[in-house]
Amino acid sequence: MRERLEEAPHPSGDLPAEPLSHSLKQRHLTMLGLGGVIGAGLFVGSGAGIGIAGPAIICSYLLAGVLAMLVMRALGEMSAAMPASGSFSVYAEKALGRWAGFSAGWLYWFLLVVVLAVEASGAAKIANGWVPSIDQWVWVLLFMVVFTVSNLAAVKNFGEFEFWFAALKVGAIVLFLILATLAIFGVLPDTEPVGMANLTGHGGFFPEGFGGVVAGMLAVIFAFGGLEVVTIAAAESDDPARSVSRAVRSAVWRILFFYVGSMVVIVTLLPWDSLKPGESPYVAVLDSIGIPAAGQIMNIVVFVALLSALNANLYGSSRMVFSLAERGEAPKSLLKVSGGGVPRRAVFASVAFGFVSVVLNLLWPDTIFLYMLNAVGAVLLFVWALIAVSQLKLRRIIERDMPERLTLPMWLFPYATWAALIGMAAVLVLMLFDDSARPQLLWSTGAAALVLVVAFVRERRTPTS
Repeated sequence: MRERLEEAPHPSGDLPAEPLSHSLKQRHLTMLGLGGVIGAGLFVGSGAGIGIAGPAIICSYLLAGVLAMLVMRALGEMSAAMPASGSFSVYAEKALGRWAGFSAGWLYWFLLVVVLAVEASGAAKIANGWVPSIDQWVWVLLFMVVFTVSNLAAVKNFGEFEFWFAALKVGAIVLFLILATLAIFGVLPDTEPVGMANLTGHGGFFPEGFGGVVAGMLAVIFAFGGLEVVTIAAAESDDPARSVSRAVRSAVWRILFFYVGSMVVIVTLLPWDSLKPGESPYVAVLDSIGIPAAGQIMNIVVFVALLSALNANLYGSSRMVFSLAERGEAPKSLLKVSGGGVPRRAVFASVAFGFVSVVLNLLWPDTIFLYMLNAVGAVLLFVWALIAVSQLKLRRIIERDMPERLTLPMWLFPYATWAALIGMAAVLVLMLFDDSARPQLLWSTGAAALVLVVAFVRERRTPTS
């Protein structure tokens, strides 16, 4: 008997669809993807990458960006053909079996709920700096309440909320790129053209050699995580197949432009070795061109970025656990949907750890989240690998059984998909031999192994018919 795809929601809606709202618009999806990716990792964490690779951080971001683009294109292909709130978890199950869908879904859910707690804590530290009289844990509690209410509202309202949040971040980056570019050419007052001196001096473009490019890539690759939320949200749009195709195309290219463009202007305008560890390179650039109160301006931008990413990750985690419940891989009680099409119990389940983080912030504000981030540090790569393997298998079946759904085909199939898998394997090997990245890999491997054991035990106890 030929292998065939199980029934999935059809783009035209002629097959049964999930009981969720379908009120997200194209602009909501695009900004949701941007909101989940543009965070403190870009505005602050990029400084660590520059310190490791120098001007060659541009190459590091290009390599990491190309890998993320390949994965997202593979995921976009499947999402356009079979929109589902569980996205890659659903596709992994169809391609590889229940164990794969269970593992991909729960690992990604675990990643998102930990990251949203860390984002809330990061935003709380900034707010505490503004209002020291209010403790950090109080701010975390406030953020959790506000964003829980936001995610319990009608999904259209959530979409609007996230649209404007993400728009503020995008606007800030665009303005930064314009100002920095003008400064590079000496157009702004009190500035002179800088030429290529900072790119070729101070040790040259590759001051740490190719090893610096590789180390820089390890430092920045996880900043591209979060784009996957676009394909999760597509199931709640009015035209899932068309919406996800457009959103994936636009979000991926914009993210690559923002990330790589930012690095180009930063290392062109400033000597890379003048940046201080832990300081935002964006603040350093704004200070250098005479923007008043640059530090506070960037604090506001980072604050908004963290809350926007928190909001997007809470949405993505709630839809993922809802999809797991639909397929019997999570408690059925999570399937209850409000009249507005919002899976409220799934939202509560996903935000629960955020409220737990209130207590963690009270007890161990400076240490606990380092351990949690180590536990999920490499999980994103495991999920990406499952996406690529699933696409390799499902592409042939889609071509044979439903070619009309292949509206966003993977580039150079299957070679580009295999290139992505080889790239991810190379990153994992590099992490193993990198002293700073090795703890993340080992902790994440342990978490993934635990989920896999549970998945296989479940599959043996409840075999499919």
